[in-house]
Amino acid sequence: MAEPARERDRRRLAVAAEEARRGLAEGGVPIGAALYGADGALLGRGRNRRVQDGDPSAHAETSAFRAAGRQRTYRGTTMVTTLAPCWYCSGLVRQFGIGRVVVGEARTFGGGIEWLTAHGVEVVVLDDAECAAMMRDFIAARPEVWGEDIGE
Repeated sequence: MAEPARERDRRRLAVAAEEARRGLAEGGVPIGAALYGADGALLGRGRNRRVQDGDPSAHAETSAFRAAGRQRTYRGTTMVTTLAPCWYCSGLVRQFGIGRVVVGEARTFGGGIEWLTAHGVEVVVLDDAECAAMMRDFIAARPEVWGEDIGE
């Protein structure tokens, strides 16, 4: 019997959330991501490393994408992220044809969700309480780092 999509998405989100917690422990922005292949295999995982690496492009989704290495195609892949992807990461999803994005939460930041869905990307928002609390607490504690992360 096949695993229900919601359960699969939550299991995959746990991988991204683990990355987010690692990033927070390193002093960075607590956003994690994982890229899954069409066959369900984990291709790459990563976390926002902007603070740790001093690299403004080291967002969680780009880190997971880079960790996946070169793929012949990204059709059928799923990007799982703890927070709605920003415009930069939404562009990555569109550029490479990632067809599905699973979002832990979009309460603290809506990102490019509407744009992605308008362009045919399936977006599933799980509204995960842990992901929302992690971001809410981080934003309250380090608003200047958060503002820099989203380009404000």
